Amino acid sequence: MPTGEAFDYVTYGTACDPAELRRFLAHAMDVNERLAAEGRHGTPVCVWGRHGVGKTEIVEQVVRERRARFVSVAPAQFEEMGDLLGMPVVVGDGAATRMAPPEWVPRDEGPGVLLLDDVNRADDRILRGLMQLLQRHELASWRLPPRWQIVCTANPDGGDYSVTPMDDAMLTRMMHVTLRFDVRRWAAWAERNGTDPRGIAFTLAYPEAVTGARTTPRTLVQFFDRIRDIADLRADLDLVAMLGDACLDPSTVSAFVAFVNQDLDELVTPEELLGARDFVPVAARLTALAGAGRRPDVLAAVCTRLINHLRERRQRLNPTAVTNLRALLGLDVLPEDMRLAVAQDLALLDRSVGAAKVLADPEVTRLLLGLTRA
Repeated sequence: MPTGEAFDYVTYGTACDPAELRRFLAHAMDVNERLAAEGRHGTPVCVWGRHGVGKTEIVEQVVRERRARFVSVAPAQFEEMGDLLGMPVVVGDGAATRMAPPEWVPRDEGPGVLLLDDVNRADDRILRGLMQLLQRHELASWRLPPRWQIVCTANPDGGDYSVTPMDDAMLTRMMHVTLRFDVRRWAAWAERNGTDPRGIAFTLAYPEAVTGARTTPRTLVQFFDRIRDIADLRADLDLVAMLGDACLDPSTVSAFVAFVNQDLDELVTPEELLGARDFVPVAARLTALAGAGRRPDVLAAVCTRLINHLRERRQRLNPTAVTNLRALLGLDVLPEDMRLAVAQDLALLDRSVGAAKVLADPEVTRLLLGLTRA
């Protein structure tokens, strides 16, 4: 199957990472609520992005954080206009008919968000029927209750997606933003949500594996959930490969099998880095990871997991952790740009974890000053 690199995908708005998208959505919703208080209609937001990158989940998270009502509907499931408009019912002893709104239509006053998920997978008739809803928050048969607003998600045009192109009249009824995959932010999310740490390390070491046809952040999590209870991946490699084939592109499965065969599923964990009473064996393992035939960017995976762990844990560094972090920054095997990146991340975390004790060490200071002058 071709990957996204083979297509000239068409999206709209700024390409952003998940944190930027959450900020954008929160601001847009704030503005829409103010407009509603003034008796004006808010402007819907359309979030573009490839499948499995987390568009719908982020929208749901933002709505939950705002404690707003939430209704999600997939217009692609609408086979006829009655699914959107409702069905006629006879009133007044047969003197007239009126439209009874579909069951999914919100009825309680907001604040609330109506999500039109994968909106451009609906056929053209349904899309045209949605135009009045996007602009005026109502159709001929029903209207959104007060203080409700609309968010859409959409897959890109111009590629291998089965989507219906939107014309300018529809596009201009919405604001647009595009979600792109960010491996570091995904890894932080995965740490928080208990994803198998071996899977996190693999994704950080092989970020290019995420841009496949079947391999997405969503399917990677599916796979990692299914290997979490397999203690020794090498001993059950046939089962691991079968589970991978069930979820992912063949190239991703091959990369993961190679990752396991090279013992990279046993990467140094953040807990080991911070808690080792003797750092020499840890340093030897890190040196081996960057040795002949190994990918040096697995060290970046180790460092990223370490920073994510510190950011999520938010506990003050004890003397052992301070000593080990100083030793880590002094390792010759660590590339210069990686040392600087770790030091910068530690500086940003200083207020919550007390990392100044690491950076204030004279040897570390001389090392970092030498790197910045180089």
